[in-house]
Amino acid sequence: MARGSFYESHLEEAALEWFEELGYEVVFGPDIAPDGDYPEREDYGDVVLVERLREALTRINPKLPGDAIEDAVRQIMIPQSPSLIMNNKAFQKMLTDGVDVSVKQSDGGYRTEKAYLFDFENPLNNDFMAVNQFTVVEHGSEKRPDLVVFVNGIPLVVIELKSASDENVDITDAYHQLQTYLNTISSLFTYNSFLVISDGSNARAGTLTADEDRFMVWRTIEGDEVAPQSVPQLEVLIKGMFEWVRFLDIIRHFVLFQSDGTETIKILAGYHQYHAVNKAVESTMRATHEKGDRRIGVIWHTQGSGKSLSMVFYTGKLVISRELENPTIVVITDRNDLDDQLYSTFLKSKELLRNTPVQAEDRQHLRALLNNRTSGGIIFTTIQKFAPTTELKEGDTPYTTGAAAESQAEYDQVLTDRKNVIVIADEAHRSQYGFGAQVVKGKTEAHIKYGFAKYMRDSLPNASFIGFTGTPVELTDKNTRAVFGDYIDIYDMTRAVEDGTTVKIFYESRIAKLELPEEMKPRIDAEYEEITEHQEYTQREKLKSKWARLEAIVGARERVWQIAHDIVEHFEKRELSQENEGGKGMIVVMSRRIAIDLYKEIVALRPDWHSDDLMQGKIKVVMTGSSS
Repeated sequence: MARGSFYESHLEEAALEWFEELGYEVVFGPDIAPDGDYPEREDYGDVVLVERLREALTRINPKLPGDAIEDAVRQIMIPQSPSLIMNNKAFQKMLTDGVDVSVKQSDGGYRTEKAYLFDFENPLNNDFMAVNQFTVVEHGSEKRPDLVVFVNGIPLVVIELKSASDENVDITDAYHQLQTYLNTISSLFTYNSFLVISDGSNARAGTLTADEDRFMVWRTIEGDEVAPQSVPQLEVLIKGMFEWVRFLDIIRHFVLFQSDGTETIKILAGYHQYHAVNKAVESTMRATHEKGDRRIGVIWHTQGSGKSLSMVFYTGKLVISRELENPTIVVITDRNDLDDQLYSTFLKSKELLRNTPVQAEDRQHLRALLNNRTSGGIIFTTIQKFAPTTELKEGDTPYTTGAAAESQAEYDQVLTDRKNVIVIADEAHRSQYGFGAQVVKGKTEAHIKYGFAKYMRDSLPNASFIGFTGTPVELTDKNTRAVFGDYIDIYDMTRAVEDGTTVKIFYESRIAKLELPEEMKPRIDAEYEEITEHQEYTQREKLKSKWARLEAIVGARERVWQIAHDIVEHFEKRELSQENEGGKGMIVVMSRRIAIDLYKEIVALRPDWHSDDLMQGKIKVVMTGSSS
């Protein structure tokens, strides 16, 4: 049967068949309704199949007495907040950690035990069911979602389908239908792990808080390769996400909540994150084994594809791994602003991580954080904290006299020799992670500087290392592989654009010539390379004069005037085109001075673009608090 006609007439039936192939019990909703042939609900307002829940709790927790099981059922059934997202967050904790119940002892006292809702270790011990046409009545509103997926009587996933045979509806209508359900029968979503929408041609998964553009495709079943386009997207999604082991893994380890204090959002991992993290965990087990080489590998996921969240999901699995016995995680960046950004992402994910991450203030603090524990903890630091504070002069050897010797002696103290330390390095491809020594020349003397990989390895001699990067590692780059190992997983720009994870970037060349004196032309490239190569760890004062000369050339008045004219002309042409009506633009410049000068030139050309009111006008200058 042709793919189009198959979907047009049998989408719901096809979905149920795929669930049945996966071993789910497939049930017609009206059959288990309160007035059905085999009722499992007392009322249409009931969204949990209580008897199935009770049986599952008894089966999974055989040592708990009946009153403890009833206590667990009661806690699961009673909402803890008037807010849907807060109730959903509370249930996620029950899902992952179980429910605390009181058990009466022989002496009349009580002890606290855990009642677990799901058996994550033995999927066969759970009750998987897919129900179509499951009617819910709430506050006088009656709704009937297409498919609801239950595990142990709990509704974990709602699937809304639209037929491709109707030209007037598409996947957007399925998304809007779910939003209607959220507002009218919200109790069904108290226990929701994620949502699925499909129109027969497309299929996407997302969370309660996700906008439509954050519902993402799932392109693989087993994770080894992307499914052919001839296989329906909904089939790939169902078989890729709902196979028992993967489904339990996803709802336990790959769903997280983040809050900035005013808004809470729920995040579901994409297929590329899910499979990359599990590959990384497997590689971690190999590398940390007694005979392992401590090189876990490199994950290359293109920029904008959620690399930071992949690190969070990876860390979340490591911290509860029995094999790794509560490792200490050290997260390394090479810039303070990146350290702050990544730390913030981890801090907002502390429920999943079961830890509150800590930032090391300096090398001494880093040593204390590592040595004051034998296991556990998530520590953030920049790679510069691994290096001596004073570099050796050219020709020096360790333990000469003076500041260099004192710094070297302090550096030579191993931070920790524990084996249960895993180092996660962000942007692991950068040259700072090298091993080799180089001579860095100043005005009056030269210093020997090693790549930070050497300092890092010397400081953490028994740690294991994994690198994450948004940029491909060059074939000639021996340093990155020497530190971290080979690729674990690749998610490049092409796949990211196809998936809608990132948007296309179109490059259009513009030339605004630098007017250089003849005597400077041979020097400019060498000076620029020297500035950029060592900007993270060379003393700032040494850079000021060279940076100022380059900035003065780039920001010459004639050149800024030329660029301002080009930007105004280009932007107005884009505005006039129908496809880009109401477009936006961002202009990135080299310095604050150039930003202000360029602003003035643009406003001189288009005075009506300016306004003293921050909320008015067409153009503003935005300056960062510190350089990046």
